[in-house]
This record gives sequence, C-alpha cells and structure tokens, in this order.
Amino acid sequence: MWPGRNWPLGATWTPASTNFAVYAPNATAMWLCLFDDEGTETRHELTEQSLGIWHGALPDIAPGTCYGYRADGRWDPAGGHRFNIEKLLLDPYGLATSGTIRNDPALFGYRWDAPEEPDTQDSAPVTARSVVVDPSFDWEGDAPMKTRWRDTVLYELHVKGFTRLHDRVPEPLRGTYAGLATPAVVDYLRDLGVTAVELLPVHQFFSEPSLLDRGLVNYWGYNTMSFFAPEGSYSASGDRGQQVAEFKEMVKAFHRSGIEVILDVVYNHTAEAGPKGPTLSFRGLDDKGFYKRVPNGVEAGHWDDTYWDVTGCGNTVDTWDDLALRLILDSLRYWVTEMHVDGFRFDLMSALTRTGADIDFHCALLIAIGQDPVLRHVKLIAEPWDVSMDGYLVGRMPPPWVEWNDQYRDTIRDFWRGQSHGVRTVATRLAGSSDLYADDGRSAYNSVNFVTAHDGFTLRDLVSYDSKHNEANGEDNRDGSDNNRSWNHGVEGETDDAEIVALRRRQAANLMVTLCLSNGVPMITAGDERGRTQRGNNNPYCQDNEISWIDWRPDPVPEDGYAGAWLDVYEITKTALRLRREHPALRQRHWFEGSPAIVGGPKDLAWLHPSGREMTDADWADTSLAAVGSFVSGVPLREPGPCGEQLIDNSFLLWFNSSAEPLDITLPVNDWVQTGEVVLSTDDAFALGTGVKAGQDLTLGPRAVLVIRST
Repeated sequence: MWPGRNWPLGATWTPASTNFAVYAPNATAMWLCLFDDEGTETRHELTEQSLGIWHGALPDIAPGTCYGYRADGRWDPAGGHRFNIEKLLLDPYGLATSGTIRNDPALFGYRWDAPEEPDTQDSAPVTARSVVVDPSFDWEGDAPMKTRWRDTVLYELHVKGFTRLHDRVPEPLRGTYAGLATPAVVDYLRDLGVTAVELLPVHQFFSEPSLLDRGLVNYWGYNTMSFFAPEGSYSASGDRGQQVAEFKEMVKAFHRSGIEVILDVVYNHTAEAGPKGPTLSFRGLDDKGFYKRVPNGVEAGHWDDTYWDVTGCGNTVDTWDDLALRLILDSLRYWVTEMHVDGFRFDLMSALTRTGADIDFHCALLIAIGQDPVLRHVKLIAEPWDVSMDGYLVGRMPPPWVEWNDQYRDTIRDFWRGQSHGVRTVATRLAGSSDLYADDGRSAYNSVNFVTAHDGFTLRDLVSYDSKHNEANGEDNRDGSDNNRSWNHGVEGETDDAEIVALRRRQAANLMVTLCLSNGVPMITAGDERGRTQRGNNNPYCQDNEISWIDWRPDPVPEDGYAGAWLDVYEITKTALRLRREHPALRQRHWFEGSPAIVGGPKDLAWLHPSGREMTDADWADTSLAAVGSFVSGVPLREPGPCGEQLIDNSFLLWFNSSAEPLDITLPVNDWVQTGEVVLSTDDAFALGTGVKAGQDLTLGPRAVLVIRST
C-alpha cells in the first residue's frame, strides 16, 4: 500500500495506480477491501490519515474492480459511534456500485435479539460493493444547452418504467439508460414538444428491508445510498462501471435532440433509515456527523431515538456538517461537469434548509449553491416541503430556485371537477401565481406547474377514481394521500359506458391543455398524454410491474377496453405545446400588468366574463361562476427581443368552461382584434381553423376549452 493522498475523496483511477480516500474522523483503524470476480476478499490496511481522511494507493488496479471499507472504532450508538469491523461499507464517493443488498441480520450493525450490542456476522456476502471506474469518455463536443426557463417543458419519467414495455425499443435495452437513448424514445419526446426530461432518482438506491420481506422493491428510487453512482440495475451493459458510460451516452443522445436532462435527487436522507436500519456506508464511517440528532438525545441516553427525522424515512442528512455539505456539493458538481446533466429537482428540499430545527434561507447549502460558479447556472428545482408542519415553503424559496407549485395542482384540479367556488384563484394560477412569486422580484417561470406527478394519481386515474386503491402495496390501503381532488364521473374505475369514457377523456384533455397554456413552466408526468393508468394506486412506489410501467400498445385491448383510444389526448397535448413553442405570448417572462405595453395599445391581459365584458369585482366574488376567458395580447409583448427590438405576436383568446352546462359566450368587441380562428378546442363542435370575429356569439360545450388566435 502506497501512502497516496487525502484528495480527491473516493477511488481515483489512473493506469499507474488508484488512490483511495475515505472520511471517517472518529475511526481508530480502516481497511480497504478488494474483491476478485469470485468474491474473494483481500484486505489492505490504510495507515495514513490526515484531516479525518484515511488514504492510500495501490498500483495495477483495473477499472471494474469491486471494493469496500471496514472501519474500526467505538460502539456507542447513543453518542453517534456505530463502528463495526464486520460490516463492509460502500465508498460515499464511489462512482459505481455493483450488486444490491439482501435483508439479512448480517446487514445490520447491531444484534436483532440484543440491539444494544454489535453484531459479529460478516455483511460482505449480503451487501453491495463500490467499483473502481475509468472516467474517460468521448463527449464529441457535447455542451450545456442552457434552455431558458420560459422555453422549458418538463417531462417527469422513470428510467425503467418508460421503456420496459416499449415495442419499438430493442428488448435487451428495455428499462435501461440505453433504452431511453433510442430514436423511438428521443424522437417521441421531441415531437411531443418536451425540452427536458426529469428523471426519477438514478443515484444508486436500495429497497427497504421491510419491502424485501413482502416480496416488493423500492421502484421509485427515493432511498439513495451512493450520491455519485448511477443506479446499476438500469444499465444494459453491466454494473461494473459500464453504467457510467451508458448514462453518459444517454445524456449525449438527449442533447443531440435538444432535450435537457434533469435529475430528481434525494440528499435529505439515505437508505440506512432510522437507528435500527442497516449499516451500509455513512452509519459505519461517520454516524455522528452525517445524520441530524434529536436535541439532548445523547444526554438522555436513548440510543434508538437520537436521530432527528423530518423526511419520514428514519434519518435526515445534516447539511451543517462540513463533510456532509461537501459531499452534496461535490456530488452536484460531478453530475454537471462529468455526467453533463442540466439541473436537479431536490426531493424534500425543506429538510436540507434547516439550522437545527428551524428553516433557514441563509443556510450553508443554499449559500454555497448560490455562490458556486458551476451550480448557480444550472436548473434548480425545489420540492418546497418536508413532512413537518413548518416545512411547507411554497412561494418562499430564494432565487435562483424554482418550485414545484402544488397550489397550482390543487386549484386546477378543483376547477375542472367543479369544486373551485369561483374563478379568482384559478385566474391567478393561469397567469403564473403572482401571489407567490411577484412580490420579491421573481418571474412566472419560478412556478413549475403540474396537475399530476409520480406521487399520486395519473391523469387518467384522476378522472376515473374518487378514492385510492393501494391494496397491492401490502399496507391495507393506509398509504398514499386521501386528498386526491379527483372525480370518477359516476363510476369508480374503468367502465364500458361510452359517455363516461368520452367525458373522462375530455376532462383529461382539459387538464392537459390548461397546464400547457398556463404561464409558468409546465411539467407533464410520463404517459399521461397516452392515458396511462395505475389502476387507482396513488402511491405505487413499490410496484415494479405493469401497474407502474407505461403501456405502449397502440390499439384497444380486451382487458381495459380502450388503452390506445387515449391517443387523442396525446394529439391535443402536442398541439398545445406547439402553440406554446411557436408563440411567445403564451410563455412570457414578464408579469402581466393588466395595462397596455405601449401607449394606445391593448391591455397585455384582460379577464373576460362570458358576456364579453371584462370581469368586475362582483364577478370575481361570484362563487357560482364556473367559466372564465382571458385575452392575451401579443401586440406588442413586454419582453424585448435579443437585440432590444419590440416583439410582435398573435393575440389569443382562451375560454375555460368547467360547468356541466353549455356556455353562451360573446367575443369581446375592441379596436385591436377583429378576426380570429380556432386553433385548439376540446369541444368537438369547433373545427380547427373555424373563423370568428369580434362581437360574435358562440356556444361552448360543457367542460371544455376553446383557444382562438388572432388572424
């Protein structure tokens, strides 16, 4: 063993030698453990330590070599010391991980029959191993795309579930990074109008032992263990480092088609769970520093309740610990610089902003990201809440962060199911949620608008079920939200009733069109445009099967009656996104002011009563009003062009009718728009291209959207 050096952390491969460095400041001894192809272990003691980092180098280590660490030290769980030499530990900075875990008593640092005592069984046979990686890769000139937020359309998808059943993806590639890189996928997303895929977690994760006991797995991946390693099971080429190159090829393929790649990242907790969870990595290296503790928990001497949990997963990463903070920042920079991703969506961001128990917008993590020359210019999306009552931060995250806006979701769902009690808040959400973002100088694009996400009903289930049906999860249907704001339209679940089926599809189209044409950044959940169903399951985090996978069959099939018939929702989604893309009036950066952008011009935005007049204070207070129109002016736009020129676009008139009755509307009479044409409608009575003129009376069918463009 050569002395090596204490930086960079992790396994740094060169043809001459591989340097190993791992942080464990309270350990008394450390061993590097190498494994050959038969699983035989060879231990090398690391004798060099500086600044809490154990390090050494070995010559002639081939990429693909599996390794781990064994750390010795105190066994004092109440004091945050859980060293156990019998437990093989993953490298927190490992660039790849091979294998997975088994639910076995040897995986745990303590004895199941005597939790206060350390376990003496070797965990190596039942746990995963880190992998030495050659990081070289030919990017062929690939560079960051830096698509502007106002031009962005997000598409949230699961790497495996998106292609597992895809008939035009080669079978060996289905469910993998390579499968996503195929033309069948990339071309589909580009043609739909997607500009960025938001991948559910791809950091190496493991399933909770309780799930493994039930024969289930953590399908979503919100149980991270290795923050630098791409999930090995999503690789078609192997998990001995090949997954790194395969991931890079996927990113390169998306970028060639103009699509950015955003990662859903889980830095708030790890797969080691609560104090009675398994010992996989951090717990055996620096339990005291990496996980937040209950105030005065150590003094109370309760070893099993000293963890502080605002994630609902048993532990919370302590971002005020220097090395935990460094790991998160190093991980983010690695994925940007080495893996070429374009941004991140942070799961339970509120948990990462806490100083002790309090939310702190001047916390070390937010300041460090905002100051970092690499990270401050990528896309940063916050899920602005955690599981605590005080963790709800929607509208409060500081620049440059944008946010998942669940208030948009709830308001639009209520509107289309007839429960909005007026249109005042609906109009605010359609215009970009200025009540949340305008007061501190942010823009409408700070709102990531969505009506569905991975967590909850799909779009089809949202209009097909009143209640959740999570029995397959094995938790007696107790899991998942009860606040779905859904409507089954008269029958719970699938039905052969043609009228109900048609109404559901129109309602799905209404929700999708509303999302695509609202001011802000739209996020579509994968498969919603195709009528994907989870059979009423609103929490399929453990369903790695057809419940979660996207059905790509083009034609109706007997078991569900109309699987392919939902493709009309795909077509109208594609049309709405094309209008958004072609017309800057429909994706504006500046806030609407309700006044002319130039002297003598039209108002930039006017809200219209069905009678054709502008909305009055009395109209906004009318809780029975279930329809509203908006006039969006493109003559001119407030935003200048790239050279300061004045931008001119078509103007638009959009009508939203959530009533069960037809809506008689009068098109407004004004000096700026005399004629127009129908460019989108969920009411079949309006053919595309139908001409209209100012002052004309129209009848819009029940529960329908109508979009008119000036000619």
